[in-house]
Amino acid sequence: MLKIQSKLRNPIVSGTLLLSSAGILGKIIGFFYKIFLSRAIGAEGLGIYQLIFPISTICFAITTAGISTALSKFVAEYQQKDPGAPRRFLTAGLLASGVLSLATVCLLLRFDRFIAENILLEPRCTPLIRILACSVPLAAIHSCIHGYYYGRKKAAVPALSSLLEQGIRVLFVFIACQVQIQKGMAMDASLAAWGLVFGEGAAFLFCITALMCQEKKKLPKCKNPVKNPGAKLLIYSLPLTANRLTLTLFASFETILIPARLRLFGYSQSDALSIYGVLTGMALSIVMFPTVFSNSVSVMLLPIIAEADSRKDTGKINRTIGGTIFGCLLFGIICTAGFLVTGQWVGDMLFGNALAGRFITMLSFICPFLFLTSILSSILHGLGMAGYTFLLNLAGSIVRILFVYALIPVYGIKAYLIGMLISQMFTASLSVGILWKKRLRQKEVS
Repeated sequence: MLKIQSKLRNPIVSGTLLLSSAGILGKIIGFFYKIFLSRAIGAEGLGIYQLIFPISTICFAITTAGISTALSKFVAEYQQKDPGAPRRFLTAGLLASGVLSLATVCLLLRFDRFIAENILLEPRCTPLIRILACSVPLAAIHSCIHGYYYGRKKAAVPALSSLLEQGIRVLFVFIACQVQIQKGMAMDASLAAWGLVFGEGAAFLFCITALMCQEKKKLPKCKNPVKNPGAKLLIYSLPLTANRLTLTLFASFETILIPARLRLFGYSQSDALSIYGVLTGMALSIVMFPTVFSNSVSVMLLPIIAEADSRKDTGKINRTIGGTIFGCLLFGIICTAGFLVTGQWVGDMLFGNALAGRFITMLSFICPFLFLTSILSSILHGLGMAGYTFLLNLAGSIVRILFVYALIPVYGIKAYLIGMLISQMFTASLSVGILWKKRLRQKEVS
């Protein structure tokens, strides 16, 4: 009993359990939400809605991705040396992220039609982009606050915030759909886009309120305060942001290209969007469900690894890496077996779509490699090896783009599914190899 209590006090264990619990609830809500959306706006409407997510991820990469990761690292690294440093880092991060998000909103509103017609190749996305712009500053601010709390090894606020965001989003769309049904109005993807705004708004208000309530106490003066925390944050976050933006642009190009290449295979515009909607809005939402665990572990691992690396505790780092690889492979194999057995049933019974079931079954094999890539990437970030994760993710994205561009017009959507599997195997294997080489070098030095 004492051993169990001791393990639960471990910030990795307790934080992972908390994030995983909130993530599971959120994924369950999202799971039924996708079923509801697929029936409310149809596979084509779902495909149109999914097309705006590349733009959303680009906005996230520009406004907060690097800043949030840098906050998590520096807060974990300096909170013992200088108790006031975390707040100063957070203030700098919020300021930088706020300015970037406002600039991004202006660009989206100015070029919404151009983006929809010339980048997404779907004019019906124009009103969705305008709606999406409203969510950008809200998402940027609460993501920075998440990074701050992850660095403090306090997962409660991010976990509850994410759960609230998901719940409010679904509740708004459900109520709005009922109102439109009663009025006899047609439902389209714009309702789902407004759901994003209301969900991000709820998470923003919760994070700001929690921060104001929990950070009131006066901090003791420090003899050697961290100098120029804002400059440190920006210098570290700039390459992270550039890396994330580059990867996001490649990933966005990949997803936007899928419907276009499916049309070359012989599908109509409507059928291509429907297949894209089934893949991204139905099948991938199921296959990605277990990543709630791997994502929770990776978020909590970054500050732990960064702290151990600053103390030169190679023993702890090596034990963490070994346990992570074993756990990811075991959990991934279990998930693969589960999806192979239940995939077709899930597609038929829950989505009413046999194609979704076939996609789930085929995608099941990526699970072990998907989990490994996610968690080992976080470990590499914690060790200050962000350059490697950038190159690995870029290589994986290029592999998938090659399959999309060259093989989808010949073999259809199956080519993309095979490309996903090969890219995940490639990046996971290289990640293990890089960490193994680092471990060997540490042994030689010691």
